[in-house]
Amino acid sequence: MAKEERTKRKRKWSRDDTELTLLGLPTYIWFICFSYLPMFGIIIAFKKLTFKQGHGFIYNLFTSEWCGLDNFQFLFKSSDAFIILRNTILYNVVFICLGLVIPVTLAILMSQLYNRKLAKICQTCMFLPHFMSYVVVSYFVWAFLSYDKGFVNNLLLSMGSDPKQWYMEPAYWPFLVVFINTWKGLGYGMVVYLATITGIDSTYYEAAIIDGATKWQQSRYITLPMLRPIIAIMFIMSIGGIFRSDFGLFYQVPRNSPSLYNVVTTLDVYIYNALGQSTNVGMASAAAFMQSALGCIFLLVANTVVKRIDSDAGLI
Repeated sequence: MAKEERTKRKRKWSRDDTELTLLGLPTYIWFICFSYLPMFGIIIAFKKLTFKQGHGFIYNLFTSEWCGLDNFQFLFKSSDAFIILRNTILYNVVFICLGLVIPVTLAILMSQLYNRKLAKICQTCMFLPHFMSYVVVSYFVWAFLSYDKGFVNNLLLSMGSDPKQWYMEPAYWPFLVVFINTWKGLGYGMVVYLATITGIDSTYYEAAIIDGATKWQQSRYITLPMLRPIIAIMFIMSIGGIFRSDFGLFYQVPRNSPSLYNVVTTLDVYIYNALGQSTNVGMASAAAFMQSALGCIFLLVANTVVKRIDSDAGLI
């Protein structure tokens, strides 16, 4: 018996392990080539990159002089630094809250539909905007909010009201941005939660029905507790991107209108505009590195907090 146990311990690598490793090999290679090897480019954030004729990018990268944290200064020296960080963080906080509450609510409601064909049609209609780029979305918004030919202004004229210059009215755009982001990302979040609900053992609901539980009680005491782990994972991943913003949403949709600068300029938009005035690649690299580092820190903190609340709900 002792010899058999020793033999089993020595056989740490099996045929199944080999097959699974070969199956996952393309994914490993992809991540190494496109996720890990490019990470050496982080040093661009700490260098004053200069290009010399007759030499390749790698030579110019390693021969350029170090500049310390100079590339990070442009983010904080700007007089609009507070506005940029405020917009980036506050919009993301609202997106995270709505991205948890509304998709979960809709997923529960969709799971209660008895007509499966109607449920599929509703899911498809809600999921369709997720595949649309913000360039296309910006034209949809323009069709509604254009001053002379927009649907909304034509509706106002038919009601006897004056048309509005929507792209010059900052007061409306925080609500418009939140609405557009929620509308576009609603279907994806709903499908994720709906897939989890579909995987819940039906015997829980059968037992609850026998005990006389209502639909609300079934959702409260069965569905929501079962959704808690995936909700925690989605929340933690959202926190990791709190310093990033969708460039298309904040640049393409408002059409980079100067009148809307204070309400739609986020960190990504500011970096893009700054690079349009300067060719310093190090500034963009520094901003991306700062976003990634802060996002990683916030993700780890959020994961720690969630693990303290529920040890089974953490991401790592």
